[in-house]
Amino acid sequence: MRALLISKWTKTTVFLICLIPFGALVWRILRSDLGPNPVEFLQHATGDWTLRFLVFTLCITPFRKLFKLPDLIRFRRMLGLFAFFYVCLHFLTYLGPDQSFDLAGMWKDVAKRPFITVGFTAFVLLIPLAVTSTAGWIRRLGGKRWQMLHRSIYLAAICGVIHYYWLVKSDVRRPLFYGALVGILLLWRLGDWFFKRRSQAPVRVTAPSVSVNG
Repeated sequence: MRALLISKWTKTTVFLICLIPFGALVWRILRSDLGPNPVEFLQHATGDWTLRFLVFTLCITPFRKLFKLPDLIRFRRMLGLFAFFYVCLHFLTYLGPDQSFDLAGMWKDVAKRPFITVGFTAFVLLIPLAVTSTAGWIRRLGGKRWQMLHRSIYLAAICGVIHYYWLVKSDVRRPLFYGALVGILLLWRLGDWFFKRRSQAPVRVTAPSVSVNG
C-alpha cells in the first residue's frame, strides 16, 4: 500500500480524477445540456463539489491515523486546493452569469441575503488557506501558527453547509448529509485533541517519605 501511495503516478492519477467533475461540466456546457436554468445548475454543481472536496480534505488526517497510512498526507494539499478551485468556479458563476460582474450589486446582495453572506464568508476563509498551502508558507508562519490558521477549514466547511441549507429551503437532505459528515469529522478532531492533551499531561511523582528513625 505504501508503495502505491508514494508513487508519483498515484498523485497524477488522483489529480486527473479530481478534474473529472470540471471536465463533465465543460462537456455539458459544450452540449448545452445544463437544464432549463443553466446558471442554477452550475452553481449547485460547483457548490456540491466544493463541499465534497472539503470533506475529502478533512478525511485525510483521521484516515491516515485510523488506518495507519501516514503517506495519505501527500494528497491533502491537492484536495484542499481542488476545494478552492471549485469554490472559485462557484463564486464566478454567481459573479458572472448571475450578477453580470456588477460588484456593487454583489456587495448589496452579500449584505442583504444571509445565505449569500455566509457563503461568501466561507469563500473568504478559504483564500488564506489556499495562499499559505505551500512549504514556504509553513516555514514563514511556523508549524503551530500554520496549523492554527488551517484549522479554519472546519469553519469554512460549516459556513458552506449553512449556506447550502439556507439556499435549498425545502429539500434539505443533501446539506444535512454534508453537515453530518463535517460534524463527525469535527468531533473526531476534538476527541483526538482531547485524548492527546490528556496523554501529554504531566504526571506528578510523589517523593517517598523518609523515616527519621532510619
